[in-house]
Amino acid sequence: MMATTDALGGRRRRALPLLFAALLWALSASAQAASADEARLLDTLRKNHPGTNFSEVSRTDVEGLYEVWMNGNVAYVTARNPRYFIFGRLFDTQTMRDVTGPKLAQRAGDQDALLQTETAPAARVAFDQLPVADAIKTVRGNGERKVAVFSDPNCIFCKQLEPELAGIDNVTIYTFLVPFQGEGRPVAIWCAANREQAWHRWMLQGDASPQNASANCAHPIGRNLALARQLGVQGTPTLFWVDGTRTDGFVGRAVLEARLAAAGAQPPSAEKKP
Repeated sequence: MMATTDALGGRRRRALPLLFAALLWALSASAQAASADEARLLDTLRKNHPGTNFSEVSRTDVEGLYEVWMNGNVAYVTARNPRYFIFGRLFDTQTMRDVTGPKLAQRAGDQDALLQTETAPAARVAFDQLPVADAIKTVRGNGERKVAVFSDPNCIFCKQLEPELAGIDNVTIYTFLVPFQGEGRPVAIWCAANREQAWHRWMLQGDASPQNASANCAHPIGRNLALARQLGVQGTPTLFWVDGTRTDGFVGRAVLEARLAAAGAQPPSAEKKP
């Protein structure tokens, strides 16, 4: 009986490495499949929204739901129907844990670090040489602080940025409309009787009534697209500050205020055409 037991134990011991190897293989195959799914979804999102800088896609603990990062901004989508985005926080009611919050805090910290280290001369732009006559000009308060924004009215992250900009006082905002997702809407906004009103009504309220879709006015949309390419604008929104630095993608009001403060005094020729 002892010999039989020893033989059985030996077979079990020999089988353990095989089972362990099979488990590792299964886990590896599952991870590779997950990675492939994430890569496919990321590729789909980039094709569907060429004006948006998608940086990362990862699975969540909710089956079929993916976490999608666009610089410091996050949304949740399904691979089956990535047309719809859910903005907000993922919360685990069993553990009472905010899943999204710590990640947002970490990204905000990364953004602050970027703010402190972004000094590369090659990335700088002569703000006072921007053709601001081709931009929609918005002035709040004394308008002494300045920022130029390359924005697409069809870009969901540009629409998220506008309420943040709307809460800032003593600023002049030059909005360069770019047609990364079609030129119909940018042209209709520019050709409106009051293009500043048309822009804000659309971006803040989704109201297209002030736009002039049938107009055939002279517009700078083509020039803005060429300028964006010249400046290396890869997606919208992209913001340029008076010190020549830039910020890519959506950022919140705190970062906007910090950037305006860091950029310093405006150049005296900010209104001058190139």
